[in-house]
Amino acid sequence: MRPNILVYMTDQEQGAVVHPDHPCITPNAAKFAREGVFFHNAFCQTTHCCPARATFMTGLYPSRHGIYNNVMNPAAIHYGLYDGVKMFSEILSDAGYNLTYTGKWHVSAMEDPSDRDWEQVEITAGRGTQHYKTLDAWRKDKLDETRRWGEVVRPGWGNFVIFDSYESPTENGYEDHYDYPVMKAGIDALPRLAESGEPWFLFMGPLGPHDPFIVEKRFVDMYKLEDIPLPPNFGDNLQDKPNVYRRMREQFWNQLSDDEVRDSIRHYWAFCTMEDMMFGEVLAALEATGQADNTLVLRLSDHGDYCGAHGLYLKGVPGFREAYNIAMIARYPNGIVHPGREERRFVNLADFTPTFLELAGVEPPYPLTGRSFMPLLRDEPVEWDNILYTQFNGVELYYSQRIVATDTHKYVYNGFDFDELYDLTNDPHELKNVADDPAYTDIKHELVRKMWRFADQQKDELIFNPYGTVAFAPWGPADALQSDGE
Repeated sequence: MRPNILVYMTDQEQGAVVHPDHPCITPNAAKFAREGVFFHNAFCQTTHCCPARATFMTGLYPSRHGIYNNVMNPAAIHYGLYDGVKMFSEILSDAGYNLTYTGKWHVSAMEDPSDRDWEQVEITAGRGTQHYKTLDAWRKDKLDETRRWGEVVRPGWGNFVIFDSYESPTENGYEDHYDYPVMKAGIDALPRLAESGEPWFLFMGPLGPHDPFIVEKRFVDMYKLEDIPLPPNFGDNLQDKPNVYRRMREQFWNQLSDDEVRDSIRHYWAFCTMEDMMFGEVLAALEATGQADNTLVLRLSDHGDYCGAHGLYLKGVPGFREAYNIAMIARYPNGIVHPGREERRFVNLADFTPTFLELAGVEPPYPLTGRSFMPLLRDEPVEWDNILYTQFNGVELYYSQRIVATDTHKYVYNGFDFDELYDLTNDPHELKNVADDPAYTDIKHELVRKMWRFADQQKDELIFNPYGTVAFAPWGPADALQSDGE
């Protein structure tokens, strides 16, 4: 019998915070991991909502699906998917699945979930949403630039709020939160889906813990400020990193005192705790349907947040693990062998579509970038490289950045500045850039070759231009594509 699928995808949640041993309080995720598989090395391919979510929905990288950055403002490279690109929802719908969508969309400015065969309820970031400020608004807005705790001053821009708290009159502290209707709509849909007699797919997309970290006070009070450690790489002065990383820290985030950084982490963890409480309600509602054993449930995020790591916040161009490592826990009682495992083989957002299609017993309409991770759930041996490739082309400012990361090393090609290379075995917190160390030349060379081969396979033509002002990779594509390499 084909399984049901339930996805709970948070927004901007570090993969580490839902680990059972992490100090962030997520009891439902911890119990869920004991019943399933925790993926330690799950990654997004772009640290930006729209391209990350489009990859999840299509099994393709941006060079093939066409979503490169935020689609809901004038800086969008494309506003919608390339012609001919299918989402898994269309294929599953044709295969007889009932599909319900609640929560964050943020995939296309030209379509809504209903245009791709979902029944949509309580949609956020749908078609027609705008994520920018008009010129007229800039002329009229009165900006308060008095710095308060948890804010940074940006003259002429308005203060940027990182964290704050409020008191809620509701019993559980989140019934008046903007994510509650999303969770409630999904719970309300479960009995109807369970009674349909057909396999079903329910997607739930809360907006938290995306910045600003504004959360109900009772969750913040679960953490004592003095118990919150600074990130292990907080002392990184970024002197050997691209200048834009250092500019972000020095222009904005260095305004925060160490205690404010700790408080920001406390509020971020509190936000994750609140999302975990909602997730617990979802699991209880699924259990009440009697279909939990035959349902693959995925606890995911689209990307992370630096939240003080390297002295940075949010996501975007810095290429560190905290933003690329996503939350991923899978539970499927009828399909997981040896539950309670921690899986360290690499998976990424492109791997979900092929997994869903395998579960539904259908073939993809064309070759996908990703691969099914079902063998990992069955604890079967696999023959694939532990390697991550990324495609980052900017946010509302354009950058060309590609990452090739293995278990032991990470190479970051920065078309806008000097490159990075990290020895992850000896430097897991990515503090020392060894890109110019001659001892690592051979390793860097091989990772650059892998970058070009993957770019060739995925038609990632944005980084192939040989003109003198843009051809900055230390070895060009011919070095890899005309060699006797892989």
